[in-house]
Amino acid sequence: MKRFLIIGFAMCLGAMAVQAQPKKSRVAAVSTTTTQKKTTAAKPASDRAALMFPTSDVMPEDVVWRRDIYRQLDLMKDANAPLYYPVEPHGKDQNLFTYLFRLFVSGRIPAYQYKLDGNESFEAKDKADARELLERYSIYYEEKDGKVSVPESDIPSAEVTRYYIKESNYFDQRSATYTTRVTALCPVLMRGADDFGTEATPYPLFWINYDDVAAYLSRMPLMASNLNNVTNMTVDDYFTMNRYEGKIYKTNNLQGRVLANYCKTDSAMTNEQKRIEQELADFENHIWHQPVPADSLDSVAVDGKDKKASRAKAKGSSSKKDTKTSTSRRSKSSSAASKPKSGGSSAPRVSARRQRH
Repeated sequence: MKRFLIIGFAMCLGAMAVQAQPKKSRVAAVSTTTTQKKTTAAKPASDRAALMFPTSDVMPEDVVWRRDIYRQLDLMKDANAPLYYPVEPHGKDQNLFTYLFRLFVSGRIPAYQYKLDGNESFEAKDKADARELLERYSIYYEEKDGKVSVPESDIPSAEVTRYYIKESNYFDQRSATYTTRVTALCPVLMRGADDFGTEATPYPLFWINYDDVAAYLSRMPLMASNLNNVTNMTVDDYFTMNRYEGKIYKTNNLQGRVLANYCKTDSAMTNEQKRIEQELADFENHIWHQPVPADSLDSVAVDGKDKKASRAKAKGSSSKKDTKTSTSRRSKSSSAASKPKSGGSSAPRVSARRQRH
């Protein structure tokens, strides 16, 4: 009986403690829990994507050598065609622009305005607005509950036949590695072409920081060959392995000029592009194949070894010549001995020892 009384007394005390709790604190506790749930639900998907699909490390800022180059990718070339096809989404398959466009319009990745000078800026003030961009290029969209959506048939993926990319070539002294890394992407809308020979006008849409989209590109499969239809790589692998082909149209320089500013003809432009490509190749080769200075002790040692080798080679060649000369002399003497003397008989000479029985 006492046990039941103690249990009942404890229950009464617990109920009084709950009722004695201030109403505001209970409401605050409930609102805090609700806020935490909303915050957890509102976390962007990029955080989860970055954890599930980690990409390469960010380029260090304290590298000893770096050169930034802008390239133009023509998606009609075979090397760049995997970024263009399929033109229209087919099941789970879609091209790069459709994927980037959906991410941008849905707000999962930021995009930045393309300025007149062509330089990218990833600051908050330069962010591009989805509605403004859709209206500027007359892209049909629907708006529901404050969210913008574009039907698949209205995404202008067929007109985006060109990309501008920025790549950084740098040498990291800490890991002793030379790397070529894509740092920015810009899809280019080509419009205005007709049947009368009028060329299409390029309209660069927006810049995308590659680090913002790398986690998504690392889970986008890509078929990179006509001979092998297996999607054995991702778009991130495609850019990391530098499988693309593009002509240089700009480099970071002190004057801020593009190649078209000082290359007045097509041949001058081609020669300048080849010169820049050769500079990059020479720098990478010189990292691993450093020439020996002419005034160093190592060069003296190398020259001594070369002289010894040349002497040994010359000696070997002279000995071969002597051997050939002696051999020829022997052959001449033997042939002379075998010939009969003038005025003698033509029968061979036989010794007495050979005639004994």
